[in-house]
Amino acid sequence: MTTLELMQSAKAAAPLLAAADSAQKNTALLTMAEAIWRHTEDILAANAEDMAAAKGKISDVMLDRLLLTKSRIAAMADGLRAVASLPDPVGEILAREERPNGLVIEKTAVPLGVIAIIYESRPNVTSDAAALCIKSGNACILRCGKEAWRSAATHALREGLTQAELPEALVSLVEDTSRESAVELMHGVGYIDLLIPRGGAGLIRACTEQAKVPCIQTGTGICHVYVDEYADLDKAVKIIVNAKTSRPSVCNAEEVCLVHSAVAEAFLPALKQALTDARTAAGKPPV
Repeated sequence: MTTLELMQSAKAAAPLLAAADSAQKNTALLTMAEAIWRHTEDILAANAEDMAAAKGKISDVMLDRLLLTKSRIAAMADGLRAVASLPDPVGEILAREERPNGLVIEKTAVPLGVIAIIYESRPNVTSDAAALCIKSGNACILRCGKEAWRSAATHALREGLTQAELPEALVSLVEDTSRESAVELMHGVGYIDLLIPRGGAGLIRACTEQAKVPCIQTGTGICHVYVDEYADLDKAVKIIVNAKTSRPSVCNAEEVCLVHSAVAEAFLPALKQALTDARTAAGKPPV
């Protein structure tokens, strides 16, 4: 389907999801999770093709972001289940005011409609984005980088939606990976209710400068951890080790550590022990 056809289909399907209750949306998320796991072998095979095509063309860091394993696919399915367990944001009263004449004014959370998300080479973003959109009652159109197109697994997500008796058009992947398709989403007035770019500074700048639809400007990483003078230092060490070493290639990995001078003398040697000495002794790459 063309990008325009995807936008038209998503726009037509969005009201059906907006009218769905919490139980139906949660059922859809759970069936999507089951479908992701059921198609593990298909997804791994597709990812192997993406990895082979990208090797030598993108950095090792980007290759790690692109790589899928059984454990990473299991984490994708678990992410869908985790979102299903969250409270339904639709209908939540965000603010309430009663006027002197008795008139009650409420600000209530409602679905936006169709959300377009442009991202780069992390296939798991597909399931993460789809899960959050479905939970919040929004259709989504996903446009990934060409490196991750085969690995996106939207066929499994759409299969799960169908099993939950919801239109598969609620989750769509743009088939055209050229720059023109991204521009078409940026200019999708009347179809796209919100555009979210997720990636490097260049992508975010292009979207915010060129978009004719509402656009949320996201961050580009460079995540900071601040250890305050009142912090639990043992817990702080564990948080930093997790934030820096569990998957250092992703954009939300820790990049900067700030430590209050009052605890630096006690904290920094403990951090060095955990990040460098202990990891070296265990045969892991030191930070």
